[in-house]
Amino acid sequence: MMNELEREIYEKYKNLKENLREMKRVLVAFSGGVDSTFLVKVARDVLGRENVLAVTALSATTAKQERSDADTYAKAFGVEHEVIQTSELDNPEFTKNAPDKCYICKKSRFQVLVDMAGERGFHFVIDGENLDDRADYRPGSLASKELGVKSPLRDAGLTKNDIRLLSREFGLNTWDKPSFACLASRIPYRQEITPEKLRQVDEGEHFMRESGFSPQLRLRHHQDIARLELDQDDFAKLADPDLRARVVQYLKSLGFQFVTLDLEGYNMGSLNRSISDHEK
Repeated sequence: MMNELEREIYEKYKNLKENLREMKRVLVAFSGGVDSTFLVKVARDVLGRENVLAVTALSATTAKQERSDADTYAKAFGVEHEVIQTSELDNPEFTKNAPDKCYICKKSRFQVLVDMAGERGFHFVIDGENLDDRADYRPGSLASKELGVKSPLRDAGLTKNDIRLLSREFGLNTWDKPSFACLASRIPYRQEITPEKLRQVDEGEHFMRESGFSPQLRLRHHQDIARLELDQDDFAKLADPDLRARVVQYLKSLGFQFVTLDLEGYNMGSLNRSISDHEK
């Protein structure tokens, strides 16, 4: 017998399925993360695999882990999966890293998906934005709205926690997967985004996870300083002099001169604190 919370979540899930059923054929912006993987699974169940196309956009801003995960999960669902290469680093309006850079990137990426959907006979482009995403500064959401991209998880009222709980019940390996945001989000606003900085962030974060730290971490790139945002439970690990020395040595080998630990720990969107209200 379901409790009140479970009934509420399943009512949202029911609304999601009804919304998808009305869409008939969908192209899913698919990253391989918790939200978009859940969305592809439900869309396939509701519409049939022939009516779902998962498209993954890759560039230098995509973490290596995300690149491999998207293909693995799409194959598991048996839906058609295509990968497109995007070139936002060729756009100086993006690389100058103004607070609206996500708008610039999403407008370009989603336009490609909208055009692809029209050419292939898919009625809607949908993404994995959930209800919690409204609380953070997300200029990319404006771009998707302008292009008519739908966010059925958000519209059904599903939060990140709801999606994780349902994903676990459905046996999805992504139910406890950490969030992998665009690598460019590790670079403070107004500091230029370059392929080298993105590589340093990607390789540094990969090393930290492989060294036994919680996957939910961030390496913020402050020029010659690597600022680590870790799960606070992992702070004690750095008391081990050998591990600490390996971390410092490796991050310096990537080109950083200084390695620091942020005592607040992991904080999603921490760099958004530098944005004034009139810039949002």
